[in-house]
Amino acid sequence: MIPTKNNSVLHEITPLSEADCIYVIERRKAEFNYPIHTHREFEINYIENAAGAQRVVGDSIEEIGDYELVLISSGNLEHGWQNHRLVPGNIREITIQFSDDWLSDKLLDKNQFHSIQTMFQKGCKGLSFSLATILRVRPLLNALTCESQGFYLVVTFLTLLYELSVSHDTRTLASNAFAHAESSIQSRRIRLADAYLQQNFARNVTLGEVAHLANMSEVAFSRFFSQHTGKSFTDYLIDIRIGKVARLLIDTNKTIAEICYECGYNNMSNFNRLFRRKKGCTPKEFRDMYRKKQVIV
Repeated sequence: MIPTKNNSVLHEITPLSEADCIYVIERRKAEFNYPIHTHREFEINYIENAAGAQRVVGDSIEEIGDYELVLISSGNLEHGWQNHRLVPGNIREITIQFSDDWLSDKLLDKNQFHSIQTMFQKGCKGLSFSLATILRVRPLLNALTCESQGFYLVVTFLTLLYELSVSHDTRTLASNAFAHAESSIQSRRIRLADAYLQQNFARNVTLGEVAHLANMSEVAFSRFFSQHTGKSFTDYLIDIRIGKVARLLIDTNKTIAEICYECGYNNMSNFNRLFRRKKGCTPKEFRDMYRKKQVIV
């Protein structure tokens, strides 16, 4: 692994060779000791028996249960698992890494691959799968660790991708603002509002001006916005700001106070309280969590 330009997150050079489509490895271990990192390849990570461990995907920080399955389909999205409240034991982990060059846009544009293409788009922010989906695809995951014939390994892998892609109980992890991802909402008005908020988040943006942009009354736009995003206008703007804050905490050496004011907040105590409510830790703890993982393996 090598440090990235900001020396806070490491970039992994994976074992996947240019001659292969995928790389599969199964590990048994007692705890997590791998640093938060990025890598060019896409990744599916399956974990058993690690309840209490903490998953970090971008600015998403969550405690996991007994079963965990996550897709990362971005070469720039930081991710890692750490011990947190884990009781060391018999952890099982299956990691599948694959390059996107053989799963080209030309192939993914075909009707039969459309659901996989949509899944990859969501996976740019990290995609978490439900327990029901995990139990349904676990035989495929197990089969991948046993398959010795390369061709059948790829066939099984494609089946796994399809089965995951038709699951409806998935959840994206990192915020759009942190992952530099575009909104996946189909409504033109919501996409327009999102782009406007991404550009103007640092100032006091009002519901009225965004409603005017969408050519709707405030009341109608507020209801419309909540229906399409699942969040109030205020919460949506807060999530954008906090995502920008998290990105700056990792990518820059600016002080927390500088980042606070740069992202539209003018009260440090309120800012710290809001960040903790959204992320479960203070801005300093978030920054330290990334920086303490500067271990070259």
